[in-house]
Amino acid sequence: MQPHPNVQAVQDALDAARAHDAAGRACQVKVLTEPVHTAAAAAAALGIEVGQIANSLIFNADGEALLVLTSGAHRVDTGKVAALLGKDKVKRAEAEFVRLNTGQVIGGVSPLGHPRPLRTLVDVALGQYGEVWAAGGIPQAVFPITFAELVRVTGGTAADVA
Repeated sequence: MQPHPNVQAVQDALDAARAHDAAGRACQVKVLTEPVHTAAAAAAALGIEVGQIANSLIFNADGEALLVLTSGAHRVDTGKVAALLGKDKVKRAEAEFVRLNTGQVIGGVSPLGHPRPLRTLVDVALGQYGEVWAAGGIPQAVFPITFAELVRVTGGTAADVA
C-alpha cells in the first residue's frame, strides 16, 4: 500500500536530513491503526510518557507562521514566545492558516515535510528525554527522534516556551 503523500513527504525529509533515533537508526515514520489527535492519546498508543510527545503547534506571529515543538506535558506561553521573538502578538493559528503553511492538518502536523521552511522553536523540556515522538504528517503517523536531532533537522532554536 502506498503511504499517504504527507507521510511520504515527512519520511523523505527525514531521509534527506539523515535523521536518527535514540538507537542511532534512521528515523522511520510509523503509521498507527488509529488516529492520535492529542499528546495523551499518542503517548497511550506508544506506551510512553506524555512529556515525550513533541506537539507540533502552528502559531500566527504577527502574520508569520511559527512552528513551536512543545512537550505534550505542558502548554505554550504565547506571551513568553512573543517576547522571545520580539513580536507584538502570537496566537494559535486557524486550520486554514495551518494547512496553507504546512500542507498538513491540525492533529497531524509534523516538524518537517512542509512546502517551505518554517521558523521553529523547540521546547527545551523535550531535552530531558532520551527519545521523543513527533507527528508524521497525518493524525495516525508518528516517528521517534532525539531532542538534538529534532533541533537539527528542523533548523529550530531550543527555547523555554512554557
